[in-house]
Amino acid sequence: MPPSPSARPTTPPTLWAARGRHVGSAAEDTVRHTLERLKKDLVLDDFLEPPDEQAADGLPGRRVFEARWKVPEAVTVRARLILEPGSAGGQEWTLLSEAEEAWDLGWPSPATMFWPDDPDVTWDRDAATGLRLRGINALPDDDKAVRRLIKESGRSPWNIHVVVHEAMTTDHRGRVPLARRLPPGLRHRVVEHRAAPQQLRVVNWALEDFGVQVPRGGAVVLPGTPPPAGYDADAFSVRTVFLDGSEPTGLIEAVTSFDALDRPLPGDAVADLASLREEWRLLTLQEELERERRLVAMYAEALEAMTQSRDLYREAAERAAEALAGYRESAGAVPAAPPPAEASPASPLRGLTRTLERFRGATRPPRQQSRTETPPGTPPGAETGETPRPPGGTTD
Repeated sequence: MPPSPSARPTTPPTLWAARGRHVGSAAEDTVRHTLERLKKDLVLDDFLEPPDEQAADGLPGRRVFEARWKVPEAVTVRARLILEPGSAGGQEWTLLSEAEEAWDLGWPSPATMFWPDDPDVTWDRDAATGLRLRGINALPDDDKAVRRLIKESGRSPWNIHVVVHEAMTTDHRGRVPLARRLPPGLRHRVVEHRAAPQQLRVVNWALEDFGVQVPRGGAVVLPGTPPPAGYDADAFSVRTVFLDGSEPTGLIEAVTSFDALDRPLPGDAVADLASLREEWRLLTLQEELERERRLVAMYAEALEAMTQSRDLYREAAERAAEALAGYRESAGAVPAAPPPAEASPASPLRGLTRTLERFRGATRPPRQQSRTETPPGTPPGAETGETPRPPGGTTD
């Protein structure tokens, strides 16, 4: 079964988007000449060619063209064509057009506003496969090449790919491209693949990866990657396609119904759509006035926000200053403790004196004392109990 749709946004109903490749030379000149001719013929209201975009490596970058025109009922369409070097040679182009209302497939194709509707100008190549958008593309004879081509076609998120099986070899009546019979809004977004009568088996073998099959002598619309919500393989499979010059109403209805589904917007188209809406430069006088008014309103809001921020900052600074002043007052009411006295450094002379005193005390001989020490002031002989004899006399 085909993989489920991703979370990418769906294509807006007002948007017409396509991608292709110009394999010739002078793509920019071709676009420029077409725009000038259509403006002169009053088909376009105006067009603009903004300055070149330089790539990061200094080489020429993307080339952008903007155009504006009106479709029936005075609905304005704005379109942006982006040209950039292709990986397989030539130049790849991406075209996004947005209308003021939901897109009507009966409106002129935006591709014809930038490219000449001339079969000899090779701008109508599918970017994924290199096949023509306005012609019939026969599948290759090699089975592996068929499988590879079907895989590339089924994974393309931009254009619609249709596989038609020829039940028998057709004449010139059956060689009319499907694009000529489609509404103008689908003519440059559909790639038609033709399988020869003997290729039915190999084609269905290649289509197994996408969960679809092509009936014998019929056709099938490939779901793309990711498939749109509501895609049913049976609903977009046509049992019989008469390649006898008659209008293939069943196939046209299947392609139209597929385009009406909510298809996911290609991932690389999200940024281009944002540029179309936000970086649009081809403005009328009324649009320029409205844009200037929006800028004035935006600047006024920014100025108001800056003023409020300044007032809040000033209020916060005043409160901080008040808190600091209160702290200083409370700190001044408490007497400050005296700072600890620092010990004065010892004098060298005093240290030398102390050292000499210790040395003298250590060398002094110890004092000899009697066994029984006589207290100071005791008369001689008192310690033995004898009566002292008076000097110069005798005792009786």
